[in-house]
Amino acid sequence: MNDDQLLRYSRHILLNEVGVEVQEQWLASHALIIGAGGLGSPAALYLGSAGVGRLTLVDDDTVELTNLQRQIAHGMSRIGQPKALSAAQSVAQLNPEVHVTTVVTRADAGLLDTLVADADVVLDCCDNFATRQLVNAACVQHGKPLVSGAAIRFDGQLSVYDTRDEASPCYACVFPADAAIEETRCATLGVFAPLVGIIGAMQAAEALKLLGGLHGSLATSLAGRLLMLDARMMEWNEVRVPRDRTCAVCSVVRSRREG
Repeated sequence: MNDDQLLRYSRHILLNEVGVEVQEQWLASHALIIGAGGLGSPAALYLGSAGVGRLTLVDDDTVELTNLQRQIAHGMSRIGQPKALSAAQSVAQLNPEVHVTTVVTRADAGLLDTLVADADVVLDCCDNFATRQLVNAACVQHGKPLVSGAAIRFDGQLSVYDTRDEASPCYACVFPADAAIEETRCATLGVFAPLVGIIGAMQAAEALKLLGGLHGSLATSLAGRLLMLDARMMEWNEVRVPRDRTCAVCSVVRSRREG
């Protein structure tokens, strides 16, 4: 690191668990963020400001006035712009050293297969069940850790799915692809503005721990644990989520690896 970087990241470097070594790991890392809206905004801003060297932002939507109540990477001057490009501008204003790639298209299986293979960690910040399943399948296929967040109304949830650990479930172990999931959108039900900031920031925190190798005695990821937040009462609940050995997604890939 040069002198400017040592000064910029000094408050991280002062942490015993981080220091120069972990900060350099972050500078050399690549995070893929699916969705540049309510969750993706704080996640991208914190990963960029923390010095993650490469970010790829994927979102096919454009900035609307209704987004500005909670999607803090965007502003009035960017209404009508693609969210991925707008978020990239905000990251650049915080930290111009970060290399940000924008993908202004909907994430499908083919695109995710390419993008996930090149990432060190994936953050699912999207807002629909079908895309979440595609993201999970690509992460399982390529053995990449997935940090998944969701928020609607006053309810948020967060977990890490890391199938590099044989005991860890994938997203489909907990939320099977064939389950009857009722899609809920904030356009019809609303969302408490700070809630997406809380969950998105925590996604960034989990991603940084994974990228920096902060585990064991230093820190513990959320793999195998699902956190649920009721922001009305500001109460957290935690559920242990085991691997489903009959999972239609990860059991097939794991069997192939073992074979």
